[in-house]
Amino acid sequence: MTVVVADTSPINYLLLIGEINLLPRLYGEVVLPFEVVAELSDKDAPPEVSRWIGAAPDWIRVRHPRASEDDPVLPRIGPGERAAILLAHHESDVLLLIDDAAGRAEANKLGIPNIGTLGILRAGARRRLLSLPTALERLAETNFRVSQRLLADLLEEDSMRSRHVDEREPDS
Repeated sequence: MTVVVADTSPINYLLLIGEINLLPRLYGEVVLPFEVVAELSDKDAPPEVSRWIGAAPDWIRVRHPRASEDDPVLPRIGPGERAAILLAHHESDVLLLIDDAAGRAEANKLGIPNIGTLGILRAGARRRLLSLPTALERLAETNFRVSQRLLADLLEEDSMRSRHVDEREPDS
């Protein structure tokens, strides 16, 4: 069974766009390191985020990484990313949810499979659990940064998939 470990950013943005329940639908349980819980409940976190983590749902598990300070994680990444990577690094079947570019690069060096918020939304759209255009519109209303080219590619892929599905469905 795949262990899904999340960093702060995907949780934060999925909450802000109203798609947090996509996580248990896609992955079941999600593991958060204590450092991520601290970031989500920080005084500077959006109020809806800190309220949510204060009453986290039962599909969230909180754990400490088993790693020591000597693990090969770059010091330039933040504490949440570092803890999530260390936690994921000690699992044999894992998926890391992380947006931070430096964190993703480190996860890739360590061979940790990972996706970000956009990958989660894409997976949800592929399973027809959400409208990707609507989710991306809501994401654009936050401070999430992404290239317009990547957004256009995702929307084109989604449009082609939707057309293909519509063509396969028989008329009523």
